[in-house]
Amino acid sequence: MTSAVRSVLLVCTGNTCRSPLAAAILAARLAETPALSDVVVTSAGTGARNGEPASEGSYLVALERGLDLSAHRSRMLTREMVVEADLILTMGGSHLRHAGELGGSDRTHLLTDYAGETGFDVEDPFGRSVEVYRETAEQLDQLMAEVVARLLRERTG
Repeated sequence: MTSAVRSVLLVCTGNTCRSPLAAAILAARLAETPALSDVVVTSAGTGARNGEPASEGSYLVALERGLDLSAHRSRMLTREMVVEADLILTMGGSHLRHAGELGGSDRTHLLTDYAGETGFDVEDPFGRSVEVYRETAEQLDQLMAEVVARLLRERTG
């Protein structure tokens, strides 16, 4: 990975729970980091139906964190998105494989691996209690802190 990361694409399955929440958390953290404030964050899903809003759970826990997902609409992951992204971070192994099949294997990482954790999937909270969404948000927040730290190290050398 070069220090030229200007765009990060976060990928889950439906693009209504994990990846939009992760994107909002990462974007907020990047905005607070002047050396990385130019990095653009987007999200998509390997099995998304285009145009769906964020799940109620993600929407609510985002609001609790001062983040707004009201404008989010789900997008199906495409080859064009993969080609345009400098860095692709996936919530699970199946997403990693899918992005690789679309031509992004050299820029695609399991989020937990990239953040320095040891290769586990971020569990999908879809259809579960708001407390599970809060746990997911907390996990994503911790992972995004490590992503920002890594991007900063790579950019500043």
